[in-house]
Amino acid sequence: MTERHWPFLPSRNVAIDRAEGVYLVTRDGQRILDAAGGAIVGNIGYGRQRVADAVYRATLDTTYVVPPWLTPSREALLGALDNWLPESLTRVHVTSGGSEANEAAMKMAVQYQAAIGEPTRSRIIHRDLSYHGTTLATTAVSGHEGRRRGLERALTPYPVTPTPYPLRCPLGSHHADCGAFYVEALRATIQREGAETIAAFLAEPITGSSGGALVPPDDYWPAVRAMCDEFGILLIMDEVMTGFGRTGRDFACQHWSVLPDILVSGKGLAGGYAPLGGVFATEQVGSALQDAGFGVMFNTFGAHPAACAAAAEVLSILREEDLVTRAAAAGETLSRLLEDAFADHPRVVECRGRGLLQAIEVVQDVETLEPFPQADNVTARIVGKALGKGVFFYGGGTGSVRDIVCMGPPFIITDAELETLVAVLRESVDEVTR
Repeated sequence: MTERHWPFLPSRNVAIDRAEGVYLVTRDGQRILDAAGGAIVGNIGYGRQRVADAVYRATLDTTYVVPPWLTPSREALLGALDNWLPESLTRVHVTSGGSEANEAAMKMAVQYQAAIGEPTRSRIIHRDLSYHGTTLATTAVSGHEGRRRGLERALTPYPVTPTPYPLRCPLGSHHADCGAFYVEALRATIQREGAETIAAFLAEPITGSSGGALVPPDDYWPAVRAMCDEFGILLIMDEVMTGFGRTGRDFACQHWSVLPDILVSGKGLAGGYAPLGGVFATEQVGSALQDAGFGVMFNTFGAHPAACAAAAEVLSILREEDLVTRAAAAGETLSRLLEDAFADHPRVVECRGRGLLQAIEVVQDVETLEPFPQADNVTARIVGKALGKGVFFYGGGTGSVRDIVCMGPPFIITDAELETLVAVLRESVDEVTR
């Protein structure tokens, strides 16, 4: 019999038979505390009968309907979104996931500039530590060295600007002028490239796993929003990882009271119960494309009825159970536990993040910030050690940035489970780095 390889490239494989609450259960019955929420996806916890029932009904009743047409589950999703989206975001486009959503947002930005008589504005500025998707276009605007490997010649070169990284700011670690430094770096990029060539600036409000829950200084985002307005550049915020409550706010951009022209969502939109992404734009953007007669092409499985049904239920549960508030409170607990566990640790230089998107950064020398050699595979070894102890963490970094261990558990995690999570992380870091 021919051997079939799953995954495509061999790696450590774990056979999961079911998931319940905040746990994954292996084929041999081991319960694994999912401190990563899968890939920072799970938010309401696993195995909710209510969501499964909604998916069943939508599958039975409508199965497949082309994305532009209306179905009961698509109407339900639109109704649920009314309780989430800022009033400024009136246009809704639904895809099959985050990569497609980011690429759709990029296309909309370029089309918008053409629609208002600025056809030379066709490029997207991105940041040097970032991740926006798996397509060629979204890989090209992702500053993720490891995921670009072997594709360099096929990737369109886009302008790049530094990601705010307070720990490693060139002015000094957590320097008082750190925010202004990165804002001026963006201005320099715009001026060097020519504002007349730039359609949009695409960035995560809080950098996800590629940087490890990097929170910018408070003066960064308001200044960036003003700069985009100054130069006529659209602001696209990638909230695939941070959106729908993950950071303790509905959307991470709200930590700074900043709203984008286009907001992209994904993971938390359906909480892992179905593949789904969303692109939400202002009326200004939507009406410009409409008036110009431009199309916004759908993906075959975009806005799939069953996926929309799942998302409508997930978003409703988040509101009914006040899980965003719970994520904020659990995030404060997690932050305190991490600080207590790793205070004065000789290998952990920082614990950071907001809400239930947090990370630690492991280094060889906390004084010089020198990382371990890449060949040491420190992140993978820590994740592996923890998995052997019954807790799953999400490895972060880009290759050049390392070693990052990320946390993004479901919002229903208890304080006792958070204590277990941190205790296992401390043990695993000690065993790998001692």
